[in-house]
Amino acid sequence: MSDLLKGMAAAASGMNAQSTRLRIVSENIANADTPGFRRKLVSFESMVNGSDDARAVAARRVSLDQSPLERVYDPAHPLADAEGYHDGSNVQSMIEIADAREAQRSYEANLRMFDQSRRMLSSLFELLRR
Repeated sequence: MSDLLKGMAAAASGMNAQSTRLRIVSENIANADTPGFRRKLVSFESMVNGSDDARAVAARRVSLDQSPLERVYDPAHPLADAEGYHDGSNVQSMIEIADAREAQRSYEANLRMFDQSRRMLSSLFELLRR
């Protein structure tokens, strides 16, 4: 039975990590037109509980993408320099949409795993009651 609980814990940690990733992606999309905004990246860390060898994943560090910012020509913009350019963001909508889709599918896979473990645990309890 503890293996089922370990599976549920692993799936729950995966859902939590992917929801964090989806939040970061949505922040990137929301700020795509903000001048000077740098895309945020989230990194994951695999964790092992030494006492029972349970595995989990967690979203750990959020960092900024260091790729160059887009140069936008808009002489009327308040942040424009003498040549009429200002720094845009380095967010690319297609990449963010792909990341959001990947996070959503990973979340759904973890949810299915959690639900399957829950059903197996419920069936086990039914068998033990008989």
